[in-house]
Amino acid sequence: MIGQAGEQQLREVVIGVRGLLVGFGDRLIMRGLDLDVYRGEVLGFVGGSGTGKSVLTRAILGLVPKRGGTIEVFGQDIDQIGDQGRRALERRYGVMFQQGALFSGLTVKQNVQMPMREHLNLSERLMDELARLKIELVGLRPDAADKFPSELSGGMIKRAALARALALDPELVFLDEPTSGLDPIGAAEFDDLIQTLQRTLGLTVFMVTHDLDSLYAICDRIAALADGKVIAAGPMETMLASDHPWLRAYFHGKRARSIVAPGDALARTEG
Repeated sequence: MIGQAGEQQLREVVIGVRGLLVGFGDRLIMRGLDLDVYRGEVLGFVGGSGTGKSVLTRAILGLVPKRGGTIEVFGQDIDQIGDQGRRALERRYGVMFQQGALFSGLTVKQNVQMPMREHLNLSERLMDELARLKIELVGLRPDAADKFPSELSGGMIKRAALARALALDPELVFLDEPTSGLDPIGAAEFDDLIQTLQRTLGLTVFMVTHDLDSLYAICDRIAALADGKVIAAGPMETMLASDHPWLRAYFHGKRARSIVAPGDALARTEG
């Protein structure tokens, strides 16, 4: 029988981070961080407020400079691929930033079309059709296409931002706090949407979140950040069994789920 470590060795690493150093001024945020994200999984990335969860996403995307270490995406070192290689890489992933980050002066359809205009050479008619398909894919009504962000509810903004992230049919999707600001019903519906899209489209999902319900419901593995490093990575059972003080406070504290035994967590996943 192949153990968990052996299974991971057989899986393709879509994101590989080694010895990452990231800082601002005199403050070092990432202190030699290592992390692997495997093809086809939903990885939930957690950590305390201000620990640098979103900073790591931006470092992987090349939006934040690093001071040391390596980052490989689809087996390519992002420091070695040049501008043309980076543009090709950008076509293979989509990003949903926290709060959606939609362009306020553009309609939903125009927001979804932005990546298409940047990376593809398509007719207006074809872009309109593709945008309509993406909007429908995330569960928005067709009339949402011509609405501006100011006319949308919080949940609709999240879905519109996800439609834009899917505009180029990516293999990898980055989600930054996708359920923040949503009520419990809306958050659960968005979790279901992410899981359905991941399974249907075969996506790899890197999800920064603090939402315990999301971690239980849709994440195949969880990676926890503390002191500038990944202190634990694995399924929910690994998190629940850890003796690290932050992990115990997070997963066993007053606001943790009442069902915390590893067997119960597995049953919840399989149910």
